[in-house]
Amino acid sequence: MSLLMPSRPIVINPDLAYSIGLNEAIALQQVNYWLKETNSGLERDGVRWIYNTNEQWLEQFPFWSESTLKRTFTRLKTLGVLKIEQLNKSQRDMTNYYTINYESELLDEVKVTKSRSSNCARPSGQNEPMEQVSVKRSIGSKRTAVIRSKCTDVLTENTTESTTENKTPSCPVASQPDRDVLITDQAKQVLVHLNQVTNSRYQVSTTSLQNIRARIGEGFTVEELSLVVDYCNAKWSDDLKMSDYLRPQTLFQPSKFPGYLKSANSWNNAGRPQRINGEWAREDGIFKSSFHKTDYSQIPHGFRGYKS
Repeated sequence: MSLLMPSRPIVINPDLAYSIGLNEAIALQQVNYWLKETNSGLERDGVRWIYNTNEQWLEQFPFWSESTLKRTFTRLKTLGVLKIEQLNKSQRDMTNYYTINYESELLDEVKVTKSRSSNCARPSGQNEPMEQVSVKRSIGSKRTAVIRSKCTDVLTENTTESTTENKTPSCPVASQPDRDVLITDQAKQVLVHLNQVTNSRYQVSTTSLQNIRARIGEGFTVEELSLVVDYCNAKWSDDLKMSDYLRPQTLFQPSKFPGYLKSANSWNNAGRPQRINGEWAREDGIFKSSFHKTDYSQIPHGFRGYKS
């Protein structure tokens, strides 16, 4: 049986994929379908919001893992083209609602088309003859390659017409200053939150922002990083030894942050219970959970012998 089924296909707009990324374009187009072509969701202040559980999204994207799905939606939110909010007032209802920021410049067809055409002139047709250029890679490799394109990605080239090195790329890769500025601004928000919560005075510097920027660049949100700050502060602030680790280099280090975030989400879903005498407690007594006792894998390297 053919894979070309008559059912409704997933649409990919090349210009949209160029603007925000392939996975992001696939996901955003599907959100647009729910917003524009169905009566799903709800309307709030003149804006329509839709919701699907992760399981329901994965049914629509069976070729993705759950981590890819979450990373894609987080990336869309970071870019500012997708809004994700929990609209229900109940703290126990953590349902995510989605809507599109149709005013984003990344969705402006005219601007994206101009940017795409200005960055690199592309062949006009499938049947257009393509030149073959024997390329010697500038990174020191002895391997040569044939690049069938009018836009080369290397710094030096040898052809039968000229042996002169061209040290300027024929099609420079477009930089992403706007994204870098956005990530830095978000990292500063997290640092400000850390200072406020822990009563610290970490300065805006490369050392303080390095791990924060890296995690945001991986697709984690300001809200997730701030949640880790809140959780670790609740857990460590009253401990003279562990409170020293309430710092950017520890909280957001790549090997520890995913574990901190997992525990922080459990803590948040439980209503953010207080830490009393080394135990998580609520009004109904001691709160039993997966993070009830210290996870020794989360204790920063170099510290030994501590027990909660």
